Amino acid sequence: MITPYSHYKKQQGVALITVMLIVALCVVIASQMTNRLQMQMQRSTNISFNQQAYWYAMGAEAFTKRVLITAFKEDEEVTHLGQIWAQGETTYPVDFGEITGEITDLQSCLNLNALRAPLGQNNNSDSSENSDNNQNNNPSTSNTKVPARLALETLLINLQLEGIAQFEAESMADALTDWLDEDGRISSAGGAEDDDYASREFPYLAANNYLASVNELRIIEHFTPAVINALKPYVCVLPASDVHKININTLNVEQPELLQSLLGSTLDEAQQILSARGEEGFETIAEFYSLPEVTKLAISDDKKDQFVVDSEYFTLKASASFNSSYFAFNSVMKVTNNKYIDVISRTIGRN
Repeated sequence: MITPYSHYKKQQGVALITVMLIVALCVVIASQMTNRLQMQMQRSTNISFNQQAYWYAMGAEAFTKRVLITAFKEDEEVTHLGQIWAQGETTYPVDFGEITGEITDLQSCLNLNALRAPLGQNNNSDSSENSDNNQNNNPSTSNTKVPARLALETLLINLQLEGIAQFEAESMADALTDWLDEDGRISSAGGAEDDDYASREFPYLAANNYLASVNELRIIEHFTPAVINALKPYVCVLPASDVHKININTLNVEQPELLQSLLGSTLDEAQQILSARGEEGFETIAEFYSLPEVTKLAISDDKKDQFVVDSEYFTLKASASFNSSYFAFNSVMKVTNNKYIDVISRTIGRN
């Protein structure tokens, strides 16, 4: 027989268990709320740090504009590696971090977008029969390769890459030309258009427009990672521009293969020209052409038109850190009348 006292004790036990369950549930909820609050606080801190790193990097861009304007006030007609912008990679300490930046002349490399031929203009050499037919159908069509394309083909050969000869270099130039041009017609046997790319396992279409980055070569026919990595020090991309003007004053003396390809000279001749350039380069383009090392090459007018002594396009590779946050970007800038600097492209990331 259950007494009232024992019944009361059982009720107390059930109440105690209930209270313990409630307390345990409250502890779990409080722990989760605390964890979420800590995560939100850490997230807010990270956002704040990242934002500060971003503004540090943007400060580097503003500083670069002032440096370029100062440089071109002193030398209005000439751009050379003795100017204040050409100091290589420089790091500045700031509160709780640092800013690193490097300014590079984008006219000291081969602009791949210069291979883009206007609609209706051929950019390669076909067979004489096809060339004659094209000229009969369209008198404005030319079968002469543009200087930028010739330079790219020659550069690919001069780099002495394994498995790359004249045929492979022309095929890569064909494929790049088709990627850049406005039409959907294959320019030559080595070219590639929509049908070639649409038939792949992961299909896509040819851009038929300017390159946005050198890395875009990865999805163009014939270009392999080995070729792209070898080309990167010598080529670049000017956003939405087919300008092909190489500043002889800012060419890297340690990369004479580009000048060799532009002039059609030997490697030794290109090295001699760069060695004779002097610290402040050539004051005029005529001074460059009158150099004995250049005169003996008897280069054509088309090749002469490739060179300038003044630059308009520059790129800033900047990175900034603040506490544990990091921000990096590349800015492409255009100098207008030595007075104004326009940022025409900004890419976030290390590359």
